Amino acid sequence: MTGAAEFGVVAFTSLLAMLNPFSAAPIFVSMTSHMKTGRKRTALRASLTAGIALGLFAVGGAAIFGFFGITVPAFQIAGGLLFLISAMKVLQGYEREREEVTEGQDPSVVPIGIPLIAGAGSLSTVMVLAGQAREAAHQAALGVAILVNVILVLLVLIIAPGVVSRLGRSGQQILSKVMGLLSAVIGVQFILNGLSTVLMDLMKRA
Repeated sequence: MTGAAEFGVVAFTSLLAMLNPFSAAPIFVSMTSHMKTGRKRTALRASLTAGIALGLFAVGGAAIFGFFGITVPAFQIAGGLLFLISAMKVLQGYEREREEVTEGQDPSVVPIGIPLIAGAGSLSTVMVLAGQAREAAHQAALGVAILVNVILVLLVLIIAPGVVSRLGRSGQQILSKVMGLLSAVIGVQFILNGLSTVLMDLMKRA
């Protein structure tokens, strides 16, 4: 169970870094600025959409690996590169693309749920984690990590209107940079894990 607990912590932090609800919060506030009421309901639908997408990729990750003949190390390296690319954009000052939402439209599923919250980076991350979760305890830990992240995203979106107005521009940038740095570190670790597995396999064959 210790191994499962450690895997759960890694899964939670990895997903949290890619979901990055703190950088999504100001965009959520902007996209729902036309709503006089119903922001909490929109936040709930967006979080559920992201959670369902993550769950589907977690459950189907192994099947996709098997169907396309993808190895876990290959996806670790690819996922790590996505981490680094995403992190570098954040650290260099690029922001998530803002999509225009006209009044009367419900942005909860698209673009807030997907791809603002559950984007390519987080979906590929959950597939990598699912590929590593061989035992039932690790799979359960991954499920808990997804659930806790979805709840955290929901809470952040609910309190976002008040928090964003108080943090100011500087506070938002600090939070975004910290999450970007964490993404970069996790990305490097994913790449190292994948490369070490490949090198060990090559050494055994040699």
